[in-house]
Amino acid sequence: MRDDEQGNLVTGVGVIDRAVAILDTVERTPMGASELARHLGLSVPTAQRLAASMVKHGLLRRDRHGRYHVGRRFTSSGLITVAGPVLDDLRARTGETAAVWVRRGEHRLCVACAESEAELRASLPVGSRVPLAGRGSAARILEAGDPPDPAHPERRWLESVSERMLGLSSVSAPVRLNDEVVAALCLSAPLSRVDKEGPGHQYGDLVVAGAERIEKLIMSV
Repeated sequence: MRDDEQGNLVTGVGVIDRAVAILDTVERTPMGASELARHLGLSVPTAQRLAASMVKHGLLRRDRHGRYHVGRRFTSSGLITVAGPVLDDLRARTGETAAVWVRRGEHRLCVACAESEAELRASLPVGSRVPLAGRGSAARILEAGDPPDPAHPERRWLESVSERMLGLSSVSAPVRLNDEVVAALCLSAPLSRVDKEGPGHQYGDLVVAGAERIEKLIMSV
């Protein structure tokens, strides 16, 4: 192993070395594909192809100016660290299941969960992967980003009633980092325990407050 001219570690596995070099570069200074190509000695098409693939995998994110930054995948460990007490508090205040979901390609992945202690409860434990196409409030948050509901931009939450599973409801709010939605905080409950006005009316403000608390905590990790 050796370092290249920019000081990046070279192991001989080309595509991985280039991907890590891109990560190291944008961690120091966010930049676009052309700048990356010049900085790393790559062709512009190669830099564009690698960066686009890394965005799809959540390793990079692209801002409105076209510059690449380290992506949302690197926030998962921080989410897990800070989410536990927030989820426990949300469960204690509602009696229902609270969870944090992140996007993984065309799926959503549960990275933290506090399950309801009721015999009848929503149960999707940590490690569960659910297709985004399966709908539900968390899936729509992760697909839509911010605002979560363009039809009601004043709302910070989205609700779901029997979308993914008959008799199950949920309300979710986005968790943001650096102006990007990196996760969805979701509270799930059987419809039999939800007010007639719906889960958003009953629990939306609590879920939004929990998401904002996670945002503040993750910045300190």
